Amino acid sequence: MEYTFTLKYQLADAQSDPKALVERLGEEGCDDALVGVGLPGRLALEFTREADSADAAVCSALADVRRAVPAATLIEVTPDLVGLTDVAELVGVSRQNMRQLMLAHAGSFPAPVHEGSTSIWHLADVLAWLQAKGGYALAGDLLEVARAALQVNVAKEGQRLLPGALDRTRQATG
Repeated sequence: MEYTFTLKYQLADAQSDPKALVERLGEEGCDDALVGVGLPGRLALEFTREADSADAAVCSALADVRRAVPAATLIEVTPDLVGLTDVAELVGVSRQNMRQLMLAHAGSFPAPVHEGSTSIWHLADVLAWLQAKGGYALAGDLLEVARAALQVNVAKEGQRLLPGALDRTRQATG
């Protein structure tokens, strides 16, 4: 099956030659990605990768990029962090409809990762909720890709935890 996702990286200064970068990526198996280098010091790769699972597709792409650009730092895998407008576009409803749905089901709608003037959710959480609710057309592999992206992003951020922080957090939050 084909899976579409994006890997976003921060580049070291020495890796900023776009032509050489694209060539190295192609040599290491990233020929199934659209390469974006619009922002200085940043690299975005939109993959459409064939694999047995979304997890396998994302992990193989991460390994290919690591071989091609070893000093690059992963920023995030998408689709993962989204606002209501993003979810609405993916599901094919209006933003107002998504907001009404969130407000009408405040007790069961997934909690945001960040709440503020613009709240942000993990896409996988919202899609799983919509799927359980029924009546919404979801692209076949979107939930699987969103779950794979969430897992990589959380694991990456988890590496930043101080020793014992996870245990203390679990004890404090139950």
